[in-house]
Amino acid sequence: MIEPLPPMPEDWRRALAIVAHPDDLEYGCASAVARWTAEGREVAYLLVTRGEAGIDTVEPAKAGPLREREQRASAAVVGVSEVEFLDHEDGIIEYGVRLRRDLAAAIRRHRPELVITLHFGDTWGGRYWNTPDHKAVGRAVLDAAADAGNRWIFPGDGPEPWNGVRWVAVAGADEPTHAVDVGDTLEQGVRSLLEHRAYIEALTDEDPEAYCRSFLEGVTRQAAERFDGRPAVTFRLFER
Repeated sequence: MIEPLPPMPEDWRRALAIVAHPDDLEYGCASAVARWTAEGREVAYLLVTRGEAGIDTVEPAKAGPLREREQRASAAVVGVSEVEFLDHEDGIIEYGVRLRRDLAAAIRRHRPELVITLHFGDTWGGRYWNTPDHKAVGRAVLDAAADAGNRWIFPGDGPEPWNGVRWVAVAGADEPTHAVDVGDTLEQGVRSLLEHRAYIEALTDEDPEAYCRSFLEGVTRQAAERFDGRPAVTFRLFER
């Protein structure tokens, strides 16, 4: 028997989404972001890299600015205006003190109640190997959420400590615990992913809009099986 998923908590006002690359949030999570911003919640994005190593046919010096522009346009589609980029190197992000420090500083600046990141397990569904960048960033997000509230860790780095993170939500997790109804915002999610056109056109020969729609309709339909038949985005929720 398939265990039904409860809805995500809704008693929060501010979220910070932290991922490794442009497009990481658009492969599903952006539809949930669109719902949250439509409800008046504040969501900001923090990208650890500019995705400069993500397009085989475009050299990093050109790909980075291109993908940054695509990410800003993509975020705007779902009501996100605040998009920050760190300058860790795409493809070789290292888990460690530097990454934790940068993420803790961002959490202290934004002061979110909810922090969002991407699946950081070794595989996707036990079949496809996850990237080192996703694994490093996701693990560091969990640690930085705690670091940000401890005044003796990274003292003097930016704003005062913030111990107000109540949850870390991991999108795309193999074992989700909660879901968000995106029946009314799935179309925004499709358009948000489609803004990464240069990346998608290098990734597949399929028509970009057909590719985006097929992927997102597929994952939200699969999630609906555990969410009362409603198209959904799933998360694994960690409480703090």
